[in-house]
Amino acid sequence: MVSAGKRSGGGGVIAILGAGSLGRLWAALLPSALCGFLPRLFNDCSEHDFEHRCSFSRQAGLPETRCEYILVRSVPPSLAPQGFGEARLTASQDSSEARTNISRPWLQSVEHLTLLLVTTKAGDTLEALGGWLPHIPIDTPIVLFQNGLGSQQAVAERWPERSILAASTTEGANRPSPDVLVHAGAGDTWVGALTASAVDHTASVVQQLAETGLRVHAEENILQRLWQKLVVNAGINTFTALLNCPNGDILNSPLYQQNIDGLCSEISVLLEAETSEAIAPEILRERIETVTRNTASNTSSMRADVLAGRKTEIDYINGYLVQCGKRHGIATPVNQILTERVQGL
Repeated sequence: MVSAGKRSGGGGVIAILGAGSLGRLWAALLPSALCGFLPRLFNDCSEHDFEHRCSFSRQAGLPETRCEYILVRSVPPSLAPQGFGEARLTASQDSSEARTNISRPWLQSVEHLTLLLVTTKAGDTLEALGGWLPHIPIDTPIVLFQNGLGSQQAVAERWPERSILAASTTEGANRPSPDVLVHAGAGDTWVGALTASAVDHTASVVQQLAETGLRVHAEENILQRLWQKLVVNAGINTFTALLNCPNGDILNSPLYQQNIDGLCSEISVLLEAETSEAIAPEILRERIETVTRNTASNTSSMRADVLAGRKTEIDYINGYLVQCGKRHGIATPVNQILTERVQGL
């Protein structure tokens, strides 16, 4: 592993916690001299152990000192879906599009970080951050890239003194094999503050992330942006996971047809209770189905998790809506049933 301070000549670097599809996409496109991955720390890594190279948890097969993979640019930006929801497209690793070999270090020191991107799964975020934050300077901005809602608020509530920001992105990335990353759809990324001290960092964070060439925007109301994506994910991902199908195939399925109106009615009431934004159920259904048609051949992240035998993020999507309903005394039977069915997969 490599010391962040040594790599940058004493200057700062951008660290990425979470070496999945999204983390690898940002790592591949950020300036290579300024970027590396943080491995997951074991829970029993003490301060003494940390200073003496404590053990790290890595996925089997990863190199000892570097994370290496191939970046495939699969779909021209002009063909990529825009707007709400995920722009996640499936692609073959045999794609004839541009391929680039990527090699980024596993970082050991975090003393000189200028930015931390957290791209773990929603359910892993608190634990992953908890291992590293005691060693990260208090003024280092932290950007959360998790799906759904709930994990972002939990991080901000646990560490309110830190500069915590959240991001919502429609960039599409997937890994058809462990050593191949497909950037299959260009989208937009919005970044906004979750804690008071993060407000002053938003512009500089957006500027650093824009060095990738991706479209990055400052967002004053990031929770509203996250809700917009949550609505679409709740109306697409869950059905694709239960039906084991690409996005577009859900539209004509009995499961979708029997539940979508009830789902949208529940979300409409929850939206107004949580954000004071009044959106009619039929408008929500129209948004969901527009994204579904625009991404008809896509595999949602939840379906990909089920196929790979990973725990899904259902608790932070439809499950979050159920918990939101309980807080406000709003019945959410459709979201409850869908959540339980995915949990049973």
